[in-house]
Amino acid sequence: MKKARRNTAKGEADPQPVVGLRIIGGSLRGRKLEYSGDFRTRPMKDRVREAVFNLLGYAVKGSRVIDLFAGTGAMAIEAISRGAVSAICIERHYPTTKLIERTAAELGIAGQVKAVFGDAFLWSRSYEAIDDAPLTVFCSPPYDFFVDRNAEMLELIQRWIERCPAQSEIVVEADERFDFSSLPCPESWDVREYAPAFVGILDVKSGP
Repeated sequence: MKKARRNTAKGEADPQPVVGLRIIGGSLRGRKLEYSGDFRTRPMKDRVREAVFNLLGYAVKGSRVIDLFAGTGAMAIEAISRGAVSAICIERHYPTTKLIERTAAELGIAGQVKAVFGDAFLWSRSYEAIDDAPLTVFCSPPYDFFVDRNAEMLELIQRWIERCPAQSEIVVEADERFDFSSLPCPESWDVREYAPAFVGILDVKSGP
């Protein structure tokens, strides 16, 4: 595995004051994202999201996005802003799936963003690609999943590596408790630290 590099850039939700979230780049740059402040969604900080998309670069353009633990949908919507053609957001908290739908509608991208209320592990088992377009897969679950459900997480990531068409990108976010060297293809991950998060990116060179 590539050595991790430090980077200094890093129930129902009751109505609460919106916490500042915005789109960092692309056609929707500067537009706000709705976020109630519910602790269950834990959106990636703006500066970390910006760093991740800088690393992904042009690979996002023309890809189809799978956001497995979507939360606010910030990663998927940022990808749409930067040229992704579509996004599927999987979220197990129903009010948050409605929030994603509302945000997409407000931004005028409802036709490109599909919010799915469901379990990412179960949904992934039945996923079928509609074409050969590269995927951008975001896997940013609750950090405890890498401890309490470690085997399931590794199986989930392996499943997506095997299913991704060539030139796809897989992004995994965890904290210091997760050993990125336990991932499939450990030497191929580019792992960065944005304390307290660690982000690993895999470029899938060849498809299944």
